[in-house]
Amino acid sequence: MLFRVSIAALGMALWLAVTKRSLLRLPWRTLLTVLGVGALIGVHWTCFFWSISLSNISVALAGFATISLFTAITEPLIEGRPFRRSELLCGGIVIVGILFIAGRLDPQHLSGLGIALVGALLASLFPVFNRRLVAAGNSSRSLLLYEMIGASFMAALAIPFIKPHQFQLPTSADWLPLLTLAILCTAIAHTWNIHLLRRLTAYTANLTMNFEPVWGIILGAIIFQEYQDLQPAFYLGTALIVFANFLDPWLRRRQARPGLVNRSQL
Repeated sequence: MLFRVSIAALGMALWLAVTKRSLLRLPWRTLLTVLGVGALIGVHWTCFFWSISLSNISVALAGFATISLFTAITEPLIEGRPFRRSELLCGGIVIVGILFIAGRLDPQHLSGLGIALVGALLASLFPVFNRRLVAAGNSSRSLLLYEMIGASFMAALAIPFIKPHQFQLPTSADWLPLLTLAILCTAIAHTWNIHLLRRLTAYTANLTMNFEPVWGIILGAIIFQEYQDLQPAFYLGTALIVFANFLDPWLRRRQARPGLVNRSQL
């Protein structure tokens, strides 16, 4: 993770130095806030990999699929807006899914699930803060640069707590996938995600992250045969969590439809 976020920060810094140097500068107060948001991102990703090491890929992804639940709570609290019934309903379905998963997990997997839930809580926070930052007129490219610097700092702090054999320098074969992750999946994808927060709520933006468990758990079952270690209740709980993420946009469209009709009749 350290190399991924560091390369993303370096790549964005070089890009801005060539294309628009003014975006390299932020007011000190804004800079400290952005670095703090980046630190949250770094802890979030650390929790993700820590959860995998304590349990497995499927359990970690199931835990992180609860991001929408936490965002339904944290976004209204931070922004001071009323809670939405559709978000709370979907959040309740997510809780039931978690209970199904946790109730049938072996004790060795529970700690991994717990760390994943902490990471999901953190993931529900930084889109809310990013939405405020872009609404204040800050460039998504500037935010990405300094958030990756903050994430790099947190990743470096985690190194002493990692067993020596788990920390490895990239080999020549690692650089192509590492650069792909850093540039395409981090620098470009996260910049675009931050930019979209000008128009989307943090809850809606986080819904996209909740579909990662679908393909992640499938790949974990195919490549690592993790289905041998998991009970049917795990997949039922995961299915409920994924269903909640499909249900929310459907409910939003259903609730918005009468309003659209009324406006068209005026």
